[in-house]
Amino acid sequence: MYAILFRPSPEFLHGWRRLLLCTFGARLSPSARVYPSARVWAPWNLEMGPHSCLGRQVDCYNVARIRIGARSTISQYSYLCGATHDYTKATYPLLAGAIIIDDDCWLGADVFVGPHVHIGPGTVIGARSSVYGDLPSWSVAVGNPAKVIKPREFDRCPETPRPENPRPETEVSP
Repeated sequence: MYAILFRPSPEFLHGWRRLLLCTFGARLSPSARVYPSARVWAPWNLEMGPHSCLGRQVDCYNVARIRIGARSTISQYSYLCGATHDYTKATYPLLAGAIIIDDDCWLGADVFVGPHVHIGPGTVIGARSSVYGDLPSWSVAVGNPAKVIKPREFDRCPETPRPENPRPETEVSP
C-alpha cells in the first residue's frame, strides 16, 4: 500500500493519505496532515488531533500507541520510536511503549522520541534533540538527552500604531 498508493501521492493530497491511513485503523482528524514521505509502521496505533502534522521523512515506528495532539507539528526527519529491546535478557525481547505528544507542541527537525514518553502541552523541542523521558508543559527543551532550558513564553508587545499613510507622497516640483 505504501509504495503504490501512499508514497507517490502528490504532496497536497493530505485527504487521500488520511483516507488510506484510516482504512487501516488510524484515528485522524479531518484537518491532520501527513506528508507522502512520512512512514507509519502501524496505522491502527496512530491518533492525530486537529491541525496536527507529520512532516516530510518522519518515521513513526508506532509498535504501541502514538498520539499527536491538536496543532502539534512533528518536523522533517524526526523519529518517533515506540519500542526498544530488553538488553538484560539473552533474547532481547521487544518492549513497546506509548508516546503522547500533547496539544500545541513542536518537535524541530530530526528529533528522536523514545518509548514511554509524554510531552506536555505547548512544549517545543529543538532540532536534533533526543527525548528519553517526560517533558513538562510550556517549556523549551534541547540536547541529548533533551533538557528543559527555559519556559516557553510569548512576546506580549503592545500593538504598534500604524501610520495614517504608510506610503508618503513625494513632492512633485512644478
